[in-house]
Amino acid sequence: MPIAMREFSAPLHFQSALSIASQIASGQISSRQVTQHFLDRIARAHALNAFTEVFIEQALTQADAADAALRPGGAGPASALHGVPVAIKDSIEVASSTASAGSLSRLAITSDSTATAVQRMRAAGMVVLGKTHMTEFAFGLAGQNPTRGTPWNPWDATQHRAPGGSSSGCGTAVAAGLAPIAIGGDTGGSVRAPAALNHLVGFKPSSGVISGAGVVPLAPTLDVLGPITRSVADAHALTALLAGADAADTLTQQIPPTISAGLRDALPIVTPHTQPLLHVLDPHAFPATLSAGAQRVWDDALARVAAAGWTLRRWTPSAELDIGELSEANSVILGYEGFQLHGHLAADATQPLWDVVRQRILAGGKISRAEYEQAVARRAGVAAAFTEAIGLEGALLLPATGHGALPLDPADSAHVSIGRFCRAGNFLGTPAIALPAGFDDSGMPVGVQLMAPPLADRQLLAIAAALAPALQAPGPVTPDLRHWGL
Repeated sequence: MPIAMREFSAPLHFQSALSIASQIASGQISSRQVTQHFLDRIARAHALNAFTEVFIEQALTQADAADAALRPGGAGPASALHGVPVAIKDSIEVASSTASAGSLSRLAITSDSTATAVQRMRAAGMVVLGKTHMTEFAFGLAGQNPTRGTPWNPWDATQHRAPGGSSSGCGTAVAAGLAPIAIGGDTGGSVRAPAALNHLVGFKPSSGVISGAGVVPLAPTLDVLGPITRSVADAHALTALLAGADAADTLTQQIPPTISAGLRDALPIVTPHTQPLLHVLDPHAFPATLSAGAQRVWDDALARVAAAGWTLRRWTPSAELDIGELSEANSVILGYEGFQLHGHLAADATQPLWDVVRQRILAGGKISRAEYEQAVARRAGVAAAFTEAIGLEGALLLPATGHGALPLDPADSAHVSIGRFCRAGNFLGTPAIALPAGFDDSGMPVGVQLMAPPLADRQLLAIAAALAPALQAPGPVTPDLRHWGL
């Protein structure tokens, strides 16, 4: 069945952002109607605990402005996502609201400015629904936050399992149809983790492609904003309108303008014949062991990809490119910079931090400046080596997680495999995308990821769009939400 027909038959809240935008542009439905639909679902979904703050009046005002632009004499659609509602992570600043970054210690701080990413989404005619829960200071990939509340992974109605973090509320919101698209942050896998554990697409662009100005940082050297979506096409659309130089973020000014311009073009058509080779990480080089269910998902996904005509080449990285070691190097930078920013809070016993996060921040204080500088200095050389190994137009397929979502655990240590697979992409500064691939033995989603050389974002998105149908296993594409009255 053609994609358009599948999209049309799905409930509005489970349609892609681009499908919704198309219906708004054609006048089949208004942005206000769409926005109210999602606001109503959010209001009924308190038990999922996805949102920290909902911008009801502001969202409806933005929707009305989007509709006015489409009337005769109006300015017309501002972007491919004109009129579409979006959820944002609670580390992204919006003037006159709280950017808590998941921490009770920041609840009294009101933002006096708005992040560049939000400004660009508003200028593109998008509607900001509100802010979503996250791991405290983005320091964790399971998505747990016992002080502010952990969102519920909607794929299991009976047991509270990890939603994936740190952009946990973004993943829950999109998976449960509370928002058609979301923007999260990824310092060590924090967009890809909730996508992988919620049967969604999570795209981490190359460092500097999207401005991080106006975002509460964890590790500025590594922090990246990226979309969580239902499709690669949606991820491409949101990345395209956010990409570009920003005077408030020097890293974006180092990116060639052709990269942002290229992202605004249609993706090239990729087929198994035009992209004859995909590198696949050798299982002997996996930085973590896969569960039985995740191993089955991985093996079945590779079989489907091969059956679709793709040529797969097993890739064994050199010692310099060992995925686990690169992930550890990323942790050195993350830990050191996280302590410089938040160590004063962690050292203050009167501050209401979750002790797990407090100890993670304090551990960063044990990293020497020499060790940190050595890790930073390695990045460019290792990224060049990765590019040479994979090829300028190549891509690497590897797991995103060693298992599906597990029950919450007090020590927040059960989901470490996600970081071991994902953090290498942050250290290298590469684009990386998590894609749905199947379900483990508990019926929980398991995703895989693709990586490409730094700044090959457009090529990676094109490969991902072509590969996604083959990776997708038979089965449900959305969770059963009857338990929550949705």
